[in-house]
Amino acid sequence: MKYSKLFGKTVKEVSGEIKLISHKLLYQAGFIRESVAGRYYFLPLGIRVQDKIMKIIEEEMDKAGAQKMITPVLHPIELWEETNRTNSVGFELMSIEDQRGAKFALGGTAEEMMVDLVRKFNVSYKDLPFNIYQFSQKFRDEKRARGGLLRVREFLMKDAYSFHADADDFQKEYKVMGDSYTRIFERVGLDTVRIESDNGYIGGEYCHEYVVESEAGESRYLIADDKSYAAHEEVAVFKREEMNPDEDELLMEIKDAPRGPTIADGVKLYNEPAWRQIKSIVYVTDKGDFVLAVLRGDLDINEIKLKKALGCFEIRQATPEEIEELGSAVGFVSPLKLTIKKVGDISLKSVKNFYTGADKPQVDTLNVNYGRDFEVDIMGDIALPPTNCKSEDGKKLLEGKGIEVGNIFQLGTHYTDKMKGCNFTDKDGTEKPFYMGCYGIGIGRTMGTIVEVHNDENGIIWPKSVTPYEVHMVTIGSDGVVTKKAQELYDEIEKQGMSVLLDDRDERPGSKLKDADLIGIPLRIVISNRTLEKNGVEWKERTDKEAKDVKMEDIISEIKKFYT
Repeated sequence: MKYSKLFGKTVKEVSGEIKLISHKLLYQAGFIRESVAGRYYFLPLGIRVQDKIMKIIEEEMDKAGAQKMITPVLHPIELWEETNRTNSVGFELMSIEDQRGAKFALGGTAEEMMVDLVRKFNVSYKDLPFNIYQFSQKFRDEKRARGGLLRVREFLMKDAYSFHADADDFQKEYKVMGDSYTRIFERVGLDTVRIESDNGYIGGEYCHEYVVESEAGESRYLIADDKSYAAHEEVAVFKREEMNPDEDELLMEIKDAPRGPTIADGVKLYNEPAWRQIKSIVYVTDKGDFVLAVLRGDLDINEIKLKKALGCFEIRQATPEEIEELGSAVGFVSPLKLTIKKVGDISLKSVKNFYTGADKPQVDTLNVNYGRDFEVDIMGDIALPPTNCKSEDGKKLLEGKGIEVGNIFQLGTHYTDKMKGCNFTDKDGTEKPFYMGCYGIGIGRTMGTIVEVHNDENGIIWPKSVTPYEVHMVTIGSDGVVTKKAQELYDEIEKQGMSVLLDDRDERPGSKLKDADLIGIPLRIVISNRTLEKNGVEWKERTDKEAKDVKMEDIISEIKKFYT
């Protein structure tokens, strides 16, 4: 490709609103452009990288025995209604109505479509297991699209769905897919951490994320120092230490409390650590029910776990007016008097003689003990893991932050129980529901993550496996001999089955070299009168500081060696 003809050139300046390095570099180097918030054009350079990523994924999926297909982008809304995901998805479902009045969901994920397809066939146990996958556009009306390709509203995803006779057979495929994902991400240049995570609106009992460590990510996770345990903060379990086991339980007392409404205000007033307090937060469920979440004052509510404990899809914190109508006061809510449903964290059993509000402004109750003075309707794990916590078996848990690039999910019979006729004929002739799993990789997010990890002060550094071109050739000088030799070398490299981006523009050498670093192709070759005097080229690898001279007759073999 001649750079002079390439659609989408580099630019010097980017908007100050672009914060993430991957967003900035992909924009500046001419790989992407934004259409409207959360939707991007992939320019020719970007498409070449995307195609390389997809090829690697396809190779590994095919090697694992999966079969590629495609579903329609418009999903009949009736399918989503069968599984109640018109109400339960964690993003705004985008819908459309055609001229006949038929309603469709713009596909945000394709479980219903795949199940509907499979139930159209007369499947028996002899046909199982199988894994079908696609590369398709997804639409999710994210409330806050941000960070270039890392959080968008429209994106290309590889999503796969496996169908099994039972859980044991599924477990084999889950391992195969897990190993395949590790290889995929290694091949595209990403080191991933596999962590336990929340199934969310996908359903099922468990799943794992593949996370690339990065400050640009939104996934906070906990990992044991010996790597034996790793989990997203949304599902991580941790040990609640006994804080003051040797204290005797004291009598409750009511006390005036001239303090503000926060836990920090209580710490300041009593000169006692935050764990001495009870944190009580009133929530309203999607059914309109009031619920009190109660935990130790030094911990925060994990709303994912709380929703699971309550069996609801959404919750919100109650307003000050609602709290007052319940008979309490903001900042002084306690679990002692309110008659609404109470959900408690197991940390309530780790402290003696708590202090808490008294459901009146500026009044506290001291020496409150769980079990003696109050109880909850549901007791469980509803807390986010704090800094410097330990696993249940006493191992130190380190904090990590990263970008989620892939997921594998156990679905079980979550969909096949809800969608009528999603059965196979077993050996004994009975009809049984399929046992399922699903497996996703965001293509654009993977590209953005690669750039987030592989860059320097000069631009992108593409891994060899996904570079848009193998060689970035730069001519210096408009001498006819230089132009002729560059064209000959260009043709020979292409003839050998390798791709070249030839910067043939009449630009200053410094500008060309700077653009080459910004675009980030792993190998740069410069042809000039100086190099031709030595019958060679200037050879520079993107990660090296210095260039070297390579003889013209050795270039093809050196390029092949570089890419093996």
